[in-house]
Amino acid sequence: MTSLGETIGAIRPVEPGPMAEARAHQDRLTKPSGSLGVLEDVAVRLAGIAGTCPPPLPVPAALAIFAADHGVHAQGVSPWPQEVTAQMVANFTAGGAVANAFAAEVGASVTVVDVGVAADLPPAPRLLDRKVAYGTADLSQGPAMTREQVIAALTAGIEVARDLVDAGGRCLVTGDMGIANTTASAALICAFTGRPAAGVTGRGTGVDDATYEHKIEIVRQGLRANGITEAGAVPGGPDEALRVLAAVGGLEHAAIAGFVLGAAAARVPVILDGVIAGAAALVAGALAPDAIGYCLAGHRSAEPGHAAALAHLGLDPLVDLRLRLGEGTGGLLAHPLVSAAARVMHEVATFDSAGVADKGE
Repeated sequence: MTSLGETIGAIRPVEPGPMAEARAHQDRLTKPSGSLGVLEDVAVRLAGIAGTCPPPLPVPAALAIFAADHGVHAQGVSPWPQEVTAQMVANFTAGGAVANAFAAEVGASVTVVDVGVAADLPPAPRLLDRKVAYGTADLSQGPAMTREQVIAALTAGIEVARDLVDAGGRCLVTGDMGIANTTASAALICAFTGRPAAGVTGRGTGVDDATYEHKIEIVRQGLRANGITEAGAVPGGPDEALRVLAAVGGLEHAAIAGFVLGAAAARVPVILDGVIAGAAALVAGALAPDAIGYCLAGHRSAEPGHAAALAHLGLDPLVDLRLRLGEGTGGLLAHPLVSAAARVMHEVATFDSAGVADKGE
């Protein structure tokens, strides 16, 4: 078992030397300087992550879908029954979800991790049993998890990342499944960014106006019940980050945060999916700020809290398709862009090697 402390201790900042080399190399390629926009930034980030220029191609990709249930579901924040979490896990393992289709399109493996589903799941291909609890407690009434549960879920995410890298994964992608997890995500984003609940709470799977207003109030209630001031960002420090995660987060949030930390410790890029991953990355960044250097924002979700999380993290999304599905779908769609950014560094000729005239000084 890899401990949380050991993993955090192994995380180093991305390397500035290879990043500077990558930036200079971009300027020598047969294209106008800066003409690939954000993709040039991605290539530079990949060089810093790997510690070498050009960076290795981030293939193959490995998607991990962390599944868990939420006690706050009892407050009527979602029109979907809680049983859908377990049913969708079965759909993932059978290969029938959108995430499976997108993973097949980009050549990514799919691993499903039961970190907190409120049911006993039968063994299945692609399914890992890392159950910490049968869902969380109701965050609107007090802490959703104990500190021990948070550490166990973080450790599960770390170990899944390690195992996927050991199996040959060279780019990790976050995925999630959990009915009512956008409510917990909104509470986490409020806590870590200082944004008010009304500004970061979205409609999730598509609630009506009355349920939406109720959902915002439940987020506020959860913050109050756990001693977290709305519109007042969490003070720094790992202990407070763990307390807030335990108070209003989910088991899949904790596992995804661990997954990010594990990727960073292994010096492998991790593509974040949507609002659940964004909330989890806020936790990972509070535990180990250097871990965010290993993250790429796959997309910007239609959930308003996701934009707030990305802004706080300083990450620019690669695509904006108004997605709000989760599962890792947005991260998977971004993977070919990340791979293309790296391939340019390997295969595009320089002005000198191609005999192409550069612009005059």
